[in-house]
Amino acid sequence: MTGKTIPALKIHAADNVSVVLSEGGLDAGAVLDDGTELREGVPFGHKVALEDIPRDGVFTRYGVTIGIASEDMPRGAWVNKHRMRLPEAPALEDLPPPASQPEPLPPLEGYTFEGYRNADGSVGTRNILAISTSVQCVAGVVDHVVERVKKELLPRYPNVDGVVALNHPYGCGVAINAPDAAIPIRTVQNLAKNPNFGGEVMIIGLGCEKLGPEWLLPEGDPSASFLTLQDPALTGFSAMIEAILKQADGHLERLNRRTRQTSPASDLVVGVQCGGSDAFSGITANPVIGCAADLIVRAGGSVMFSEVTEVRDAVHLLAPRCTDAEVSASLVREMAWYDAYLTRGGADRSANTTPGNKAGGLSGIVEKSLGSVAKSGTSPLVDVTGPGERIRRKGLTFAVTPAGDFVCGTLQFAAGMNLHVFSTGRGTPYNLPAVPTLKVVTNSALAARWFDLVDLDTGGAATGEATIEDLGLELFQLILDTASGQHVTAADRLGIVNDLVLFNPAPVT
Repeated sequence: MTGKTIPALKIHAADNVSVVLSEGGLDAGAVLDDGTELREGVPFGHKVALEDIPRDGVFTRYGVTIGIASEDMPRGAWVNKHRMRLPEAPALEDLPPPASQPEPLPPLEGYTFEGYRNADGSVGTRNILAISTSVQCVAGVVDHVVERVKKELLPRYPNVDGVVALNHPYGCGVAINAPDAAIPIRTVQNLAKNPNFGGEVMIIGLGCEKLGPEWLLPEGDPSASFLTLQDPALTGFSAMIEAILKQADGHLERLNRRTRQTSPASDLVVGVQCGGSDAFSGITANPVIGCAADLIVRAGGSVMFSEVTEVRDAVHLLAPRCTDAEVSASLVREMAWYDAYLTRGGADRSANTTPGNKAGGLSGIVEKSLGSVAKSGTSPLVDVTGPGERIRRKGLTFAVTPAGDFVCGTLQFAAGMNLHVFSTGRGTPYNLPAVPTLKVVTNSALAARWFDLVDLDTGGAATGEATIEDLGLELFQLILDTASGQHVTAADRLGIVNDLVLFNPAPVT
């Protein structure tokens, strides 16, 4: 050692661990800026004990207990998943009641984007034809049709941005009348109602499935269409395809009449999510997203955050932010339902943390939750919606979903988001069809390595090269530019799209 100390990151004055900021990690003998000497090598993003912590003592990060020591931990030791166990989750019956909300900050006025206004008052950030399926059996045919539409029909309709297939694995072989079947059914219904589809509902079915047209066609919508491949009038594959193309042509003609109009930022409906998280998620990207979320709410818009198992251990921090007792009761009810769902499956919240999360420095679900909830910012929580339900109120909503990236994204899609913001520390090419997905990365090492896959690098917030507030404002402007079609997301430039994945807790027969 030369006597030079090395900066590490301590989040809260009460913390007894610090995060290694040096790319490549630190070797034994390195001395941190508080004088702590490492007793062993510690990887990038992982934690160092800043004091002696006895067996059964607590590890504190964000000023909160993230784990209990399973052995004596001397100062300078590497704090990792093997050396701690989880504390109990916050008891739902003991959550603090809604607190008096602080005086709201002045509203943000004058911010706009160029969007597509719909008859129901919602605004799309894209103008896309969606072809929904009522059952997985027809997915291959619909994929074939989509390619034909792109080649043969879209060139005639320059105002239409594209066509997507809303394929899913549901529709038949399921207990469709089981209570929990309401979740996948309403998800399929609401996917077709996303603002980016302009109110045009087009559904292709087989004809013998349980999820028939009576479940999916919007009542009182004369423009909605439904076609079944088993229709006796259709003789052969070519007849099926021609009938679907004719149907698509009518929807495209109406969509082509739409053009972008200046819309206030209050028409934004932004879903925020994280995946491939690391120890920097709660330090950089998620607080930046939370800052942007607060700006959207101040502008009168809507933000939804989700991922029950990545919020459960921080629910005591959310409860006081509920605007009233009804919202608080909904939050408790949905958390309790999910606890019971995991118990029925022989799992608990600890099953959430992935190998990649742990390799990135997250020692367990408590630490992950505290970082995840930072995406919600500081605004009051105005509503809690069940999985697959549509968003109902302006402001900040907790939209209940599992934490798996694809299931969460699909449910936020169904909830009506017109733009998606996704943070990652390990890297993921995740993207949704028809909803632009901004990729926000937590550390500059990943941003350099995945330079053409990301939209915003927030790593500077950890090193002091940038502030959360400045990056949050930059993200807010990027959201407006993306909603206007002026910024094309990295994943869209590359043509990457993931499948939609429904959440189905009901029996499969």
